[in-house]
Amino acid sequence: MRRLAPFVVAVLTAASAAAQGFQGRLYTDYPTEALADYVFACMAANGNTREALERCSCSIDHISVILPYERYIAAETVLRMRQLAGERSSVFRTAAEAKDAVAELRRAQAEADVVCF
Repeated sequence: MRRLAPFVVAVLTAASAAAQGFQGRLYTDYPTEALADYVFACMAANGNTREALERCSCSIDHISVILPYERYIAAETVLRMRQLAGERSSVFRTAAEAKDAVAELRRAQAEADVVCF
C-alpha cells in the first residue's frame, strides 16, 4: 500500500477538522443541555439577537476546548454557591480550590471573549 505524503495527511486532517466545526475541535464532552444553558444565559446578557446567538455559541465552543466539562461544572457550582447567603456558602468564597476553579473559568471566558466578541 502506498504511503501518503505528510503534507497530504496534514491537509486531509485540516479539512476534516474544518468540516467538524470550531477551529479544529473534533469533540467536546459538554452535554447539549450545558451548551444550551450557557448560550441562553449569554444571549440574555447580550441582547437576544442573532449576532448574540452566534457569538455566544462561539464562546461556549471556545471554552469547551480550553476547559474540560468536569472543571467547568466545578467552577459553575462554586459560582452558584457563592450567591447563597450564610455561613455554609462561605467556604465557596474563601477556599483556595474554589478560587482556582473560578479563576480557570474566568480565564477561559476571557479568551473566548477575545475570539468571539
